[in-house]
Amino acid sequence: MRKENAMQNRSVRFQFEGKGGQKLDGRLELPLSGKPRAVALFAHCFTCTKSSHGATRISAALAAEGIATLRFDFTGLGGSGGEFANAGFAANVDDLVAAADALAKDGPGAPQLLVGHSLGGAAVIAAAGQIDSVKAIATVGAPFEVEHVLLQLGDGLKKVEEDGEAEVQIGGRPFRVAKSFIDQTRNQPQDERLAKLGRPLLVMHAPDDDIVPFAEAEALFAAASQPKSFTALGHADHLLTREGAGQRVAAQIAAWATPWLDFADIDKPELEGSLVRVSGTGGKFTQLVETADHELLADEPASVKGDNLGPTPYDLLLAALGSCTSMTIKMYADRKGWKLEQAQVLLEHSREHRADCEDCNNGQIDVIDRVISLDGDLDEEQRAKLIDIADRCPVHRTLTNHIEINSLPG
Repeated sequence: MRKENAMQNRSVRFQFEGKGGQKLDGRLELPLSGKPRAVALFAHCFTCTKSSHGATRISAALAAEGIATLRFDFTGLGGSGGEFANAGFAANVDDLVAAADALAKDGPGAPQLLVGHSLGGAAVIAAAGQIDSVKAIATVGAPFEVEHVLLQLGDGLKKVEEDGEAEVQIGGRPFRVAKSFIDQTRNQPQDERLAKLGRPLLVMHAPDDDIVPFAEAEALFAAASQPKSFTALGHADHLLTREGAGQRVAAQIAAWATPWLDFADIDKPELEGSLVRVSGTGGKFTQLVETADHELLADEPASVKGDNLGPTPYDLLLAALGSCTSMTIKMYADRKGWKLEQAQVLLEHSREHRADCEDCNNGQIDVIDRVISLDGDLDEEQRAKLIDIADRCPVHRTLTNHIEINSLPG
């Protein structure tokens, strides 16, 4: 565990298309640094959403450990489209496969770790065989028999089977359920899937779980092939609502998974010299900016539907000019032995209309106002010279020179 990253993460919206064309809505939890050690995919419990205690706490804690984690709503739940009534277990598995594809295409990388809570645990076991990038699987409070979830329908199960579709109560909430939902849940070959899993499996279960009996976890573990591990969760209820339960589960998953994950799979080539790399993070506008030795985020403000996780591109442009200006002034003052304590630069970008400008775009020019404040025991001649020196900073010269930008395929 990397303690310096404890609970440091950022959350961005991540939407993608399901197998049936429906829009699936998720949140991508990312390490604060922006550069994940690995990527995980989380599957929530039956009739839960991406906002459940287990989903939010485990995903955030995994991100704090450096593992970018996507939690999303299954079809027909939360912010996702489609009909829940017909979206049974097989549909959940399809959603997970679609999520993995989306992470590989538009996110930080293909998932190496699958984490499933309750019925989501059964779903990640079923989906693992269809996601080649997966190197480890962890389940929390998961049943061995998928049909166990039908107990949550109570007397409504018989009504659905007789009428083909009916409204039932699940966890005190009404849901419309069709017979196809039930049919998808029955006769799932979990024993065969576990025997052929071919990846490390961590089974986590609370001995006093009052929703999914501990015996289900024991059966799941017994059916799984090696390598496998079992952890009995102390002071944890089924939904992980007890204080600290989600964080403890995530910390144990991260510690267990680390030896199995190949972090090199998502590592990008090292940057050398003056190269700068900018890449998307899965958010609407959020970009990770990397140099050979540093990284930061660029974004747009919430007023234009950005996540406001970093400076805007124009903020960065002004920062480049301002920092270069201050550095140049300080370097010159030091060389002269002048008593400059600090150079502060205040900048603002705008566009102005110039009717007499022949080379302007529609008569508009970009204008940067730069106010330079000098602190120190300086006479008027020294101050004037330092203001003059500001125009010699390399970034100033670049911006006022003719710039040619060549866009080449990567």
